[in-house]
Amino acid sequence: MALGATVYAFKIELADSDRGVYVPLDMRVARHPSETEEHLLTRVLAYCLEYTEGIALSNGLSEPDQPAISVRDLTGALRAWIDVGAPDGARLHRAAKLAPRVAVYTHKDAEQLAARLRIGKIHRVEALELYAVDRAWLAALAAQLARRMEFALTVADRQVYLSLGAETLTCTVERLSIGA
Repeated sequence: MALGATVYAFKIELADSDRGVYVPLDMRVARHPSETEEHLLTRVLAYCLEYTEGIALSNGLSEPDQPAISVRDLTGALRAWIDVGAPDGARLHRAAKLAPRVAVYTHKDAEQLAARLRIGKIHRVEALELYAVDRAWLAALAAQLARRMEFALTVADRQVYLSLGAETLTCTVERLSIGA
């Protein structure tokens, strides 16, 4: 018998002063049996950092031809393809042809991913956005992961403050250059 997805419930008070976004989020996120905790948390963080009208999570690893997160306008046209992890160049090449904006949030070795993407053939590679999430921060958060979580997420100057109970976890989400 195949294992099913595990559903996590997140109640997040998002305060992103960089973009002027202040909103409570009530998210249900399915975790595929082969998905790591770090990947799941990176998806949730990317959703928060990209939050805008028309944003949606895909079914994650269950939909390999779809972005982890998409942003669509009112007509249904794809405005942003947001991936998580370490997608290959062919996937990002296809994404850049389908969406005007492509971003990747990685919880892997970001320098190694950037180097690998530089040598591949990717449409509009100079416009590709690559964000590195602090791996130690993710590990600390993953150690506290529960099926139901409530926390406040504050963003200022791409600095992330996650208040979980009496503890605040801080990290910087760094943007790396891909294009030549």
